[in-house]
Amino acid sequence: MTNHSFPYTYTGCRLCPRMCGVDRTCKKGFCQSGTQPMIARAALHHWEEPSISGTRGSGTIFFSGCTLRCCFCQNYKISHEGFGKEVTPQVLSELFLKLQNQGAHNINLVTATHYLPSVTEALNLARPSLSIPVVYNCGGYERASVIKALKPYIDIWLPDLKYYDSALSLGYSKAEDYFACASRAISQMIQQTGAPVTDENGLLKSGVMIRHMVLPGAMGDSIKLLHWMKDTLPHGGYKISLLSQYTPFYLARTTSDYPEISRRITTYEYEKVVDTALELGLCDGYMQKRCSAKEEYTPPFDLEGLT
Repeated sequence: MTNHSFPYTYTGCRLCPRMCGVDRTCKKGFCQSGTQPMIARAALHHWEEPSISGTRGSGTIFFSGCTLRCCFCQNYKISHEGFGKEVTPQVLSELFLKLQNQGAHNINLVTATHYLPSVTEALNLARPSLSIPVVYNCGGYERASVIKALKPYIDIWLPDLKYYDSALSLGYSKAEDYFACASRAISQMIQQTGAPVTDENGLLKSGVMIRHMVLPGAMGDSIKLLHWMKDTLPHGGYKISLLSQYTPFYLARTTSDYPEISRRITTYEYEKVVDTALELGLCDGYMQKRCSAKEEYTPPFDLEGLT
């Protein structure tokens, strides 16, 4: 199979909307990452949506570092604190194939944007033997041009769509331009893949699934996002996953700076958002039970699969 050439590099880094322009061969940018992928876990994961995890699990690789600074991040140990182990593209490609051999339904790249030159190199190395779909699991804060460059590599897009209001995205994730970037990136994802395709067992083979986690006190923002999806995105062009699992982590739990999100969401908040989705006909996807807001859904970051 023919290898593809990814047009972005670590020098003058322009991989994410921060557009730092940093030469990461000698200096770290906003993501606080160098050029060697840092990984905290590479293992089968059973807590994604059913069409991703299936019965055998998703072959999930958690990358350290992040282009966002979410004050409530449940993965803060790796996104903010940088826990992980450096690997080469060759080792990363071997991890892809190891997970495939373990029965993974797909390869699930979690927060990989800041390591894309290495990740695409690893996918090219694995390509002759890799026969399962590749999932791009991200926070939604992406450049549409980078998404376009990833077309030969990614089968399934699993982006968050976190905020509509720029004041919320600035206050909670230090990204005032979040919606402007995420809305363009998600539109590009749908344009590239077309309508979702599933196999005979209901597993997603290609397409886009948009995740949105309802935040405490931000029910109105969630409803604005649903209306934007209904009014802007192609009908039948994506699946939706509405998450009730918000649990205050990191700064939302350990400081007094974010009192409004230092609690879980109420049943009323979540059900109001779900009711709006149903009224708008956004029914192709998943809704969670409110009891899903549990800390045990956060995987352990203990270098599983790397030692």
